[in-house]
Amino acid sequence: MEFLGIPTLITLPIEKIVSGGLKMYLVESKGGAIICMLLSLFFLGTWPAIFTLLERRGRLPQHTYLDYSITNLLAALFFALTFGEIGKSTPEKPNFITQLSQLSENWPSVMFAVGGGVVLSIGNLCTQYALAFAGLSVTEVITASMTVLIGTTLNYFLDEKINKAEILFPGVGCFLIAVCLASAVHSSNTADNIAKLRSLSSTEDLETGNDTADNVKFGTADFLVELEKRRAIKVFGKSTLSGLSIAFFAGVCFSLFSPAFNLATNDQWHALKKGVAKLVVYTAFFWFSISCFALAIILNVIFLYRPLLNLPRSSVKSYLKDWNGRGWAFLAGLLCGFGNGLQFMGGEAAGYAAADAVQALPLVSTFWGIVLFGDYQRSSRRTYVLLASMLLMFIVAVAILMASAGHRK
Repeated sequence: MEFLGIPTLITLPIEKIVSGGLKMYLVESKGGAIICMLLSLFFLGTWPAIFTLLERRGRLPQHTYLDYSITNLLAALFFALTFGEIGKSTPEKPNFITQLSQLSENWPSVMFAVGGGVVLSIGNLCTQYALAFAGLSVTEVITASMTVLIGTTLNYFLDEKINKAEILFPGVGCFLIAVCLASAVHSSNTADNIAKLRSLSSTEDLETGNDTADNVKFGTADFLVELEKRRAIKVFGKSTLSGLSIAFFAGVCFSLFSPAFNLATNDQWHALKKGVAKLVVYTAFFWFSISCFALAIILNVIFLYRPLLNLPRSSVKSYLKDWNGRGWAFLAGLLCGFGNGLQFMGGEAAGYAAADAVQALPLVSTFWGIVLFGDYQRSSRRTYVLLASMLLMFIVAVAILMASAGHRK
């Protein structure tokens, strides 16, 4: 029999439900997987823009990340307690609550999920600081491309090569070219900003600017000065390599979380004993998010009292009183949580290598960067050419990656 799968979050194509009775809702068709990836792409490309918005308004990144972590975990709980509890629990596909009670048997897979959450948490934390130094577009291109270069290759072999290699790996090559172009865009844009700041006639101008805060225009030297005065993370005088280095490290972290999640749900290394059910995607996502949340809380509470990059010291009491931008930070956590959940749902159906197509998120982030923050306005022609080339290469890479999608048996 076939039932029309209409979950409360999104409408997906008809999915086959085997055996007599309704089972847990799982995406099984390639069409459903692609819809999950596209929605995930929008969500994962939007939350970094919110982080950038709050940092440029002067909110401490530690406060933002603590708020974000709370709703990010709540999103995982939503998936687990809704989709993970739909239908009858079976020995092969236990429901979320049932599988939680089997921790003594499935703990090896839980450890893979926990490890994935740890590296994602570190990657997101690094991204928050890289956004200030390298900008929204360049940071997202570097982290996403590193994720594809390493993570997609690992997932291809873990998924028993269900993706079309002759299509997949040319797409990976396009991501590599996009990384090189992203570095060139960052260097060119930095040179443009230095030239703009030199146009200011004196040190006094650098401190005060020539216009009032309400009159400055995107892309001008006065805009850059005013932005530096408002923002939480000061970037003037910092090395260009600082932002790029943080972004590359974040990308390496991101490249490992999807393969770890893949191992948690599919047990390719046969860590589970015979007869023990593999982790359902919703249970794995829950443990993944628990570890992500725990590490984020520990590190950011430490950073309140021992801040990085010469940021002002804060405290738990100051954080609890800081409601300026809290709603936006909560929204960022929800977007990231739902984006990750949808990516994992799509990966279970079409293969995690193809699901890495959501790493096209820099296309969304660049859109927000230009619309909301005036990124690259009044830059040189060279910067515009490099930026257009980078985005074009990204579009080609993502199209090729989606075309490589297989179907998990």
